[in-house]
Amino acid sequence: MTTTATGLAEIKALTGRDLGRTAWLQITQDRVDTFAEATGDHQWIHTNPERARNGPFGGTIAHGYLTLALIIPLFGELLDIQGVTMSINYGLDKVRFPSPVRVGAKIRLAGQVVSVEDVPGNGVQMAMDFTVEIDGSAKPACAARAIYRHYA
Repeated sequence: MTTTATGLAEIKALTGRDLGRTAWLQITQDRVDTFAEATGDHQWIHTNPERARNGPFGGTIAHGYLTLALIIPLFGELLDIQGVTMSINYGLDKVRFPSPVRVGAKIRLAGQVVSVEDVPGNGVQMAMDFTVEIDGSAKPACAARAIYRHYA
């Protein structure tokens, strides 16, 4: 279920809140290939299913940065921010990729609001801890702390 926050006061009130988990998203070879085209990263572990079948992962895997990039659309399932004039991705404090995502696997996003602090310009800075989970795996695909800024 999506949480909605309207305005800076409601965003601040989210501090410490667990936003839950998204629906599962299946990773397809087409998505991996499209990402490879966009980034120029055509390493065989991502784009050559025949060769990757005999490789270290038993098949092709998603790029780590594809997994990270999927946080953006998945995050929209967790939190809808309204009543602000602008929201920006301010950066990342820490990112790790503990486990590869095999093509065909399903992932979902878990998110928690770590902190929300005032910033100059009538805004707030929100730190989020994200975990990209893999269906059936004890280890996550990605753990990241993301920083967003929202302005009234």
